[in-house]
Amino acid sequence: MAQKKQIRIGLVGTGLMGRTHSNGYNRIANFFPELEYHPVLKAVCSRNAEKVKAFAEQWGFESYETDWKALVARDDIDAIDICTPNDSHAEIALAAAAAGKMILCEKPLARTLAEGETMVEAAEKAGVKTTVWYNYRRIPAVTLAKQIVDSGKLGKIFHYRANFLQDWTINADLPQGGTGLWRMDVDSAGSGVTGDLLAHCIDTAMWLNGAITDVSAMTETFVKERMHQLTGKVQPVGIDDACLFHCHFANGSLGLFESTRYARGHKALYTFEINGEHASIRWDLHDLNRLEYFDHSDESIVRGWRSIHVTDGDQPYMNRWWIPGCGIGYEHSFIHQVADFLKSLETGEPCGPTFRDALQTQKVCEAVIESANSRSWKDTGAEAIG
Repeated sequence: MAQKKQIRIGLVGTGLMGRTHSNGYNRIANFFPELEYHPVLKAVCSRNAEKVKAFAEQWGFESYETDWKALVARDDIDAIDICTPNDSHAEIALAAAAAGKMILCEKPLARTLAEGETMVEAAEKAGVKTTVWYNYRRIPAVTLAKQIVDSGKLGKIFHYRANFLQDWTINADLPQGGTGLWRMDVDSAGSGVTGDLLAHCIDTAMWLNGAITDVSAMTETFVKERMHQLTGKVQPVGIDDACLFHCHFANGSLGLFESTRYARGHKALYTFEINGEHASIRWDLHDLNRLEYFDHSDESIVRGWRSIHVTDGDQPYMNRWWIPGCGIGYEHSFIHQVADFLKSLETGEPCGPTFRDALQTQKVCEAVIESANSRSWKDTGAEAIG
């Protein structure tokens, strides 16, 4: 067997995303053995020495650091994986690019469009490979939806609608900021549900249906003040708890998007539906192995929504896993992204979404916030993404 080419990974952050990414790296040898490149978990970084040491031992990292700058400076690391709160994405990415490292960055790309633009410029100037972890693209049913749309089976697209609903912040006593609650702090997160949840919906939508050209949005912050964990003081809340927007796509279709953390009974309800001239498709994260499909060309007496169980070996990614009928889960989407990234090193092709792709999502998010603040339509300036 030919010797594998190593990609030595330096991971920054040991929270939920650090775990999902580490699991992705660890499963590659078992399920994608033909890949030329093999990830080596060289080092992980977090500020708490005790916690990062335990994380390194649990997930198989060879070493650990407590200063991300030391991690980036190491000459035994090829790629920096950024799994930190949004306020440090740009600084770490700029340093990694300057050091000539490949960069894998959690979503959203940055807190603001301006930060994202500096990241794109630095990475492209340095010529380093980039990808952003919009993992829902890699769920087989969503990838199948992409294949169906690209095939033309739907015909002309008229409507795209999506929502992402949660309920975990319905508590006026919930503090903002600090470990675990940085998403509630605008300085750390940049925005609320727009950058956290709708960014996923937007990335998927533009991947499936093309560029979003303009938006009209409204946002709401239901609890106006919260205690900040780091200062102990009650401070204004700067993030959006809920966001609704409608939009035009470049292909002439209309879009409708909703996200909130105040939908009691929903932990992570993410759905999308696309209505075309000839057919429609819809998907629900709660039943992620299924894609629903309606084809108007079916004989009228049997015409209706069909449920496609995406577990057969000829469906996207599924030849890697189990027998037909046995589903996979959320964590597999990260394994697929690692595999796609490693394959892109063989082919020289980009592994979407790249930093530039993710910048298009950032443009839409920024336009959404500006539209809500000004109560007016806003052009996005977004381009098609790969």
